[in-house]
Amino acid sequence: MEVENRFITIKEYVQGSPSESDLEVRNGSVVLKVVEGSNDVVVKNIYVSIDPYQINRMKKLSSSQSAINFATRLLPGQGIDAYGIGKVVASANPDFEKDDIVVGLLGWEEYSVVRSAFFLRKIDSTEFPLSYHAGLLELYVTVFYTHIIECRSQIWKSKGEAQEAVKKESIDSLKPLEGELEDKPFYGGKSLGYVDVVLVPFACWFYTYETDNNFSIENECPKLIALVKRYMQKESVSKVLPNPHKVYDFVGLSGLTAYAGFYNVCKPKKGEKVFVSAASGSVGNVVGQLAKLFGCYVVGCAGSKKKVDLLKDKLGFDDAFNYKEESDLKSTLKRYFPEGIDIYFDNVGAEMQEAAVANMNAFGRVAVCGVISEYTDQAKRFAPDMLDVVYKRITIQGFLAADYMHVFPDFISTTSDHLRQGQMHALEDISEGLESIPSAFAGLFRGDNVGKKLVRVSED
Repeated sequence: MEVENRFITIKEYVQGSPSESDLEVRNGSVVLKVVEGSNDVVVKNIYVSIDPYQINRMKKLSSSQSAINFATRLLPGQGIDAYGIGKVVASANPDFEKDDIVVGLLGWEEYSVVRSAFFLRKIDSTEFPLSYHAGLLELYVTVFYTHIIECRSQIWKSKGEAQEAVKKESIDSLKPLEGELEDKPFYGGKSLGYVDVVLVPFACWFYTYETDNNFSIENECPKLIALVKRYMQKESVSKVLPNPHKVYDFVGLSGLTAYAGFYNVCKPKKGEKVFVSAASGSVGNVVGQLAKLFGCYVVGCAGSKKKVDLLKDKLGFDDAFNYKEESDLKSTLKRYFPEGIDIYFDNVGAEMQEAAVANMNAFGRVAVCGVISEYTDQAKRFAPDMLDVVYKRITIQGFLAADYMHVFPDFISTTSDHLRQGQMHALEDISEGLESIPSAFAGLFRGDNVGKKLVRVSED
């Protein structure tokens, strides 16, 4: 049966701040039937994630488009892939049945046809609300597969000694998985388990290197390669392995971004003073809550009194301020941090970063997660005083969740425990209906959202 499938696309390339008129709803169609043996899965989408990084894909040119594969440019009229949750309506894949609830790479559309089904994970647990799986507790395969593709991409781009250095770095980042996976059973059957989401993309990587790059890593990671070879021999696995030359990357990892950025990039110590910008956003609110639970003094900034009150009254921040009411950010931060800032978790860039660095203590750390204020206005670019950076020995580091796939088990365990015990709150901002996506997306850049922005496309 063929049904209408409405989807969101950009009309033209977006320059500057996005508006609702930059995007439109178009009508397409989808067949709610699959060809036997194809492994296709047709999903009726329930929730889709709305993330600010998509703006850089909508530009005619952005440096991010060539820096990493998940940020590739979108074309006007093209469907927009995005993280989401949905219900299976038809499946030729033995691991998914009609009415299964799944999470993975879907799209800003009513129905998605998923042709590489290892991008899906069945949601078996009902412990947490369904929407959490598109926000705080997101899918590990997104991180690991992005990392795998990036390793491959860097090796293909480099030559000679530089290529050998990248190969070694790639191996070093994956070698710890040998001990981590050795004693774990793999292939859970109806849904991908922890080992599956590691070995499926690794199997693709291994195959590509062996056939295209004459690059064998068997001597370096023998246990891991043995697992991969056994894994690839399973008929149920080989059917879902994608063409290794084709890239299917996706992100949407607010929770892991916050966790890895705070613990692995910022390397906090109890009692340190932490400043979080865009603190009521999808990443910032999680960072602030983790920092408080760790034993830090935490101040956040946001763009309204309502958000400031939420940070202090609900999320437990020690203090917060409305940056729109402040004319001198350096003086403002001096007032809130009279003894200086040890950690700045940066979600906005521009003058806020400049002001934070000016108020940092010696050996301070800046985790640059995003620069949303600069995504839409190049004139807002500022620079910290490099004398402060040098003489205070400040570390400023940009990062992506894909860099820290090895901490995912700790992230899930820790965050789930905090949620169970009521020590953390999952902030969600949910709009209704596919037609609300243009407004929801543009609203990210007006500061409309509180917490993780989602759109409910259909009833669950």
